[in-house]
Amino acid sequence: MSNWVSRVVAVGMAFFGLSLLGAASADETCMSPYMAKIVGQEDFVYVWTLGAEGIGDEQDKLVTIDVNPDSKQYGKVVASLSVGGRNEAHHSGLTDDRRYLWASGLDTNKIFIFDIHTNPAKPTLDKTIDDFVKTSGGVVGPHTNYALPGRMMLTGLSNNKDHGGRTGLVEYTNNGTYITTHWMPTDEDLGGATKSGKFADGYGYDFRVLPRRNAMLTSSFTGWNNYMMNLGKMMGDGEAMKRFGNTMVVWDLHTRKPKRILDVPGAPLEIRCAWGPHNNYCFTATALTSKLWLAYEDDNGTWQAKEIADIADASKVPLPVDMSITADDQLLWVNTWNDGTTRLFDISNPHEPKEIYTEKIGEQLNMLSQSWDGKRVYYTSSLLANWDKTDGPDGDVQFFKAFTFDGKKLTPTFAIDFTAENLGSPHQMRFGARALYSTAAAASESASRLAAR
Repeated sequence: MSNWVSRVVAVGMAFFGLSLLGAASADETCMSPYMAKIVGQEDFVYVWTLGAEGIGDEQDKLVTIDVNPDSKQYGKVVASLSVGGRNEAHHSGLTDDRRYLWASGLDTNKIFIFDIHTNPAKPTLDKTIDDFVKTSGGVVGPHTNYALPGRMMLTGLSNNKDHGGRTGLVEYTNNGTYITTHWMPTDEDLGGATKSGKFADGYGYDFRVLPRRNAMLTSSFTGWNNYMMNLGKMMGDGEAMKRFGNTMVVWDLHTRKPKRILDVPGAPLEIRCAWGPHNNYCFTATALTSKLWLAYEDDNGTWQAKEIADIADASKVPLPVDMSITADDQLLWVNTWNDGTTRLFDISNPHEPKEIYTEKIGEQLNMLSQSWDGKRVYYTSSLLANWDKTDGPDGDVQFFKAFTFDGKKLTPTFAIDFTAENLGSPHQMRFGARALYSTAAAASESASRLAAR
């Protein structure tokens, strides 16, 4: 057993049945609050990777990288599991018990469920869901895979009627059994929601929850017709550029009913919510207008949204993509894909964030994952197969890069050139641990003994 994992943190007590205290956590801060969390140094990063024509076996794959400095294989790829074909591999998410990793494809609509608990160093494919569109009633483009208690909520990006941006949320059990579909509110069917302004476009993208406020929030992007189009062609198509989302929706978490539709023009992408017990707000960034936005609950309990900062120079189309909020709600990392840069904002006053640090990571830049203590930050490069750059310095186009952060600057520790390694185009990351599951089993057994007394 690794010498760092002593306990499963209290966030997982709904699953384990008790609270166990331990060292500082080491987990991605964008994870579900319902999900069991590891403590100490993460052992692995699982990278959901797009297959690329002419690269290796050309298939989408789950790539496992050893990131524990105490390991003899530190900084190396220790496993690669291909799933067949190119599905537009995009986002992935862990179940609340952290035993399975769901990873989806935006083009084929397939969902791959990986077993990461039996052998965390070498995941296996447990199940493939290939009837997502039919079962959901027409949702296309499974995107965010988000843990709820015993369930997974998936956002869609499109639909099978016109392949536009109108879509829904699709709910499954942890074992992959379909439960129901929740369609995004539109002007034709608000579903009981109220509008903060003029938009009710029915678009979808990301998903996050604030359980203590009985709130879940969704953002919006664009449909299959756009995200599967060549980027240059799309940007030159005036009609295509009109087909982007302009809303966030606040839902009732318990009833799954939309409550309020917020105007957030410019395609709001990732949602990152504050973790503090009194911080009732979340951040998003708009891809087209390069703005940072705050969605917040005002003093009257009504959700509002407002633009709070610029992200780089919008005229240069930096294209803000992934974000990561620190566990203390004081800092927010924001990546911009087109210029390959990560930026750090001081959000101690969430209504007036200030950019305090900037670092170019590569030719292009998409996802980041940071440890809970904020000391380690990982970056990957790929956005979409038809949008990614193909030219640039060796090792700086399709990469995985690891850094340490001392509170002032990033220091590189190692990098993997995914093209040189014949792996493809790396997209989203999730953390894994060798000892988590034996620890979880012990916690579960202790909980059972306590319940029997």
